Amino acid sequence: MVKESDFYNGLRKVVFVIILLLQMQVSNAQIRGVIKDEATGKPLETASIVLRSSGEHTHSLADGSFSLLVKNVPDTLIVSHAEFEQKTIIIANTDQKFTIDLERSGIKLSDVVVSSSKFLIGQIMKVDLKMTPVNSAQDLLRKVPGLFIAQHAGGGKAEQIFLRGFDADHGTDVNITVDGLPVNMPSHAHGQGYSDLHFVIPETVKDIDFGKGSYYADKGDFCTAGYVNFSTFDRVDNSMFKLETGSFNTIRTVGVFNLLPKEITNKSAYIAGEYNFTNGPFEVKQNFNRLNLFAKYDAKISDKNYIKFQASTFNSSWNASGQIPERAVAQDIVSRWGSIDPSEGGNTSRTNLSFQYKHKIDEYKDWQSFFFYSKYAFNLYSDFTFYAKDYINGDEINQIDNRNIYGYDHKYTQKIFLKNSNIVWESGTGLRMDDITNLQLNHVYRRNTLLDQITDASATETNLNLYTQAEWHSGKWLVNPSIRLDYFIFNYFDRLSSLGTTQGQQATKISPKLNVFYTVDSKLQLYAKAGKGFHSNDVRVVIAQSGHDVLPSSIGADLGAVIKPLPGLYIQPALWWLDLEQEFVFSGDEGTWEPSGKTRRLGIDLSLRYQPLKWLYIDIDGNYAKPRFTDEAAGQNYIPLAPTFTSTGGISAKFSSGISANLRYRYMADRPANEDYSLTAKGYFVNDLILTYTKKNWEFNIQMQNLFNVKWYEAQFETVSKLKNETVPVDDINFTPGTPFYFKTGIKFNF
Repeated sequence: MVKESDFYNGLRKVVFVIILLLQMQVSNAQIRGVIKDEATGKPLETASIVLRSSGEHTHSLADGSFSLLVKNVPDTLIVSHAEFEQKTIIIANTDQKFTIDLERSGIKLSDVVVSSSKFLIGQIMKVDLKMTPVNSAQDLLRKVPGLFIAQHAGGGKAEQIFLRGFDADHGTDVNITVDGLPVNMPSHAHGQGYSDLHFVIPETVKDIDFGKGSYYADKGDFCTAGYVNFSTFDRVDNSMFKLETGSFNTIRTVGVFNLLPKEITNKSAYIAGEYNFTNGPFEVKQNFNRLNLFAKYDAKISDKNYIKFQASTFNSSWNASGQIPERAVAQDIVSRWGSIDPSEGGNTSRTNLSFQYKHKIDEYKDWQSFFFYSKYAFNLYSDFTFYAKDYINGDEINQIDNRNIYGYDHKYTQKIFLKNSNIVWESGTGLRMDDITNLQLNHVYRRNTLLDQITDASATETNLNLYTQAEWHSGKWLVNPSIRLDYFIFNYFDRLSSLGTTQGQQATKISPKLNVFYTVDSKLQLYAKAGKGFHSNDVRVVIAQSGHDVLPSSIGADLGAVIKPLPGLYIQPALWWLDLEQEFVFSGDEGTWEPSGKTRRLGIDLSLRYQPLKWLYIDIDGNYAKPRFTDEAAGQNYIPLAPTFTSTGGISAKFSSGISANLRYRYMADRPANEDYSLTAKGYFVNDLILTYTKKNWEFNIQMQNLFNVKWYEAQFETVSKLKNETVPVDDINFTPGTPFYFKTGIKFNF
């Protein structure tokens, strides 16, 4: 635990720097304005505003506002956005206040301006989403450069996530949110940080914001490898209905319905629904069902006050074939699509409510509050070891998690104009409490509970946090220092214990961070990032270890560049390093996760986006990592299942005739399945193809997944298991086969 004195010394330095900056004289040579969508009148965020004479630049904020230092007039502003026509504005004097309306156009990568990475990533992601749209919750995660996923439990369980040399299980080291609503589940029955995104309807997603590493003050628990936030549309201009059907008795329907006339610009409301069903390619029919409902209301109630309300609910049930040992297939005990235990599967549900209130104090200051509630239920049946422990009934387990989640986030933002620079200062505080009413692990036979209950408990986990950060813009420099404080309270009641009392622990974590950007010119930006982050441990681990290693820290750094050698070409290389105090490693014989030693990861990321023609778009992401345990001998220090090299990308063509084609690929290299690399998790190369024809208000598409029908393993684990015909357990690779050639077709109507 970090000493309290260290925190106050660090905070004192941050405050001292801010006070020095505030003592500087305020400049009168500031121009201010608002960027809007000409068609809707809505403010535009992340529009780029560049001063032609000096290259000085900035971006519009969430309310469309911007400010920029001007040394001499007259001059010219160049305003651009990836989805709008570029516009030039003559500056006659610094007393002008601009309202700039941009006209919508086709998506163009050439209009994305080199600038601070936060805005740049958002603009490039807009292009990605327009040129290569998503069709599933899995596609949403695959949109994040360098992020890989695997599904291994019948489609209803959260995906396994890989990022920056992490096998992050279902979210242990990746912070995931949707419209600010936290997705990760601490102290979950199946795994720490469990993140099920299946309550999101892909057609409602407007933007994807992400960041790698732990350099972001407003991101707390689980933000070690990085974070992802999905933002849904505030407004839909048209209603939509989509119907899809395909292989394995698959059917999917989606509807998005605008509830207010288009003429109303100060408020919006819409609802959306989604239904999924498939039997999958397995011999045990998945009978996968999922129903999603979503509603959102957004209103400007006065010139200074805004509210937003949204609600969603989903429930899902499925059967799963689970992982099967390679030896079972080799010995013809089961086929590649067979199952050792046909009773695996489960059901889950989640209901979310959130309310946001934003108050604009003046053109320099605003604050906003976000309140949220989730009700969650999870019931999973799994069998990892088959007959290794119980030769008569088998080793199937049942994991149950029921909880209520309460929380809020409050944020204050102020723009400060100085003589030769400006500052955007932001401070926030938040609270999250997970009231886990039921946390169980049971030994079962064919989904029937046996007498040997393993865990039966309840728990509460509370996280209080606060942070402050400043973005100091001066000429070509952007400097972003920040500090974050998290305080956790763990309480655990074991119903199987004879103690009959609640056990508790507390912990504090302080996380300083610093990001520096230097924009050389319109073609090159250099940046350096450094910071500390953490992931919390499961409450059961916290209590068992008497409060030791409660909040394992990460510390890391990035050195990178953004290069725009051609108008439609972006290249983003980065070198990175990350140390973690404590790793989580899969224990196949127990079907749980357990803490292990310290780790170090070194890596290289390379991202390329190229739009040589208006109708042609190419994207490639390559990610190399060297993950190792630092306390183990060489050759015994591999991190099981940690990815070493991954690459994703594709080529998309969208013609004016309405025809479009999108060919995608994903590649995972071979990687160690255990600490000495005596077992290998096999790599794969898979391609998907989507063909679309759009005509006025309707669209027809054909999707072909695993286009070349390659045999591949989607999920793999080293597991010590025992089959019915074996006398002793065997250490082997257990796997879930990747989807074979899969055909789906769909039609969409806009009205």
